[in-house]
Amino acid sequence: MNIVIVNNKNTESKHLKISGVMIVFLLSIFIVMPLTLGGGALYYMMNQEPQVLSEESTRQLLDDMRSQKAEVEKIRKHSQDQLDALTVRMAELQARLVRLDALGKRLTHIADLDEGEFDFDRTPPVGGPEANELGVEVELDDFITTIDELARTIDDREQQLEVIEALLGNRKIQDDVFIAGRPIRKGWLSSKYGKRTDPFTGRVAWHEGVDFAGKDGSDIIAVAAGVVTWAGPRYGYGLLVEVDHGGGYTTRYAHNKKALVKPGDIVGKGQTLALMGSSGRSTGPHVHYEVRHKGRAVNPSKFIYRASR
Repeated sequence: MNIVIVNNKNTESKHLKISGVMIVFLLSIFIVMPLTLGGGALYYMMNQEPQVLSEESTRQLLDDMRSQKAEVEKIRKHSQDQLDALTVRMAELQARLVRLDALGKRLTHIADLDEGEFDFDRTPPVGGPEANELGVEVELDDFITTIDELARTIDDREQQLEVIEALLGNRKIQDDVFIAGRPIRKGWLSSKYGKRTDPFTGRVAWHEGVDFAGKDGSDIIAVAAGVVTWAGPRYGYGLLVEVDHGGGYTTRYAHNKKALVKPGDIVGKGQTLALMGSSGRSTGPHVHYEVRHKGRAVNPSKFIYRASR
């Protein structure tokens, strides 16, 4: 094979002779070999399965997902535990507040405080700007700390109120058993304590109590709190009610028409014990009232006219 090479600058030409073997060699380099290599690469690529992740990387990804899931579950459980703890604490605080309200009501009643000023049935009025207006954010830990401090404050207040209640309760008991006043609501003093002329014999006799006359069936009231030790007929007294006030003191209410209490009853100051009558040794509706200390009659006048506590 002859190849003619022409130069553009001049008209001279060169002849190059290539043998058949050389032609085959050149074709193999420039045409056959690239086709062979490209086809081989294409065949390899077509026969390989697509694989984005290796088995090891897939396993690592699954492990990471399991770890993250476990962490999320741990956070969820921790949050639930915190919520349960807050719920229990809030329930405790509510129970204590109920007790404080009950104590407050009793103290208000015992101390005769103005119920309008100390109203334990209503939530105390409060106000003020919202926290976000001041740029304040409440964190969970701060919230729990605040609840703990509130619980301690409630405990302290509860103890103080219980002490006050005990003191006021003792004072109330002392006031209730403090014998004072008349055994009737309406009526008049008809016979004094001491020597007098007996209305049946006309002779001088000792009168161990005082008599209050009044309307038949009117109320006979306790002059102090105590326990009923007698409620029934008794010689000379007719229908008698006797009350023990402690400290060795008892009071008697005689000639009743009807007893409204029975032995063992606990009565309060001013409670109606019986209805006025004329039973027993009596000339008309009245109450024979006695005060006894350690079994001996004492003059009721100092108890009748002294001021109640």
